[in-house]
Amino acid sequence: MREFSWRYFTLTGNIEAYLLYRRQAEVQPHAVHNEEEDTEVVQALIDSTQI
Repeated sequence: MREFSWRYFTLTGNIEAYLLYRRQAEVQPHAVHNEEEDTEVVQALIDSTQI
């Protein structure tokens, strides 16, 4: 989730994604993530926000 929120923030500039990234870093500093799943979710969110 941490990588997902960072990637989403860098692609969109969404401050909520950055705050989530920071919170995840505090709560789970060594969290394991699924990068492929993160990429799919980020792309779906970007697609859904484009007009």
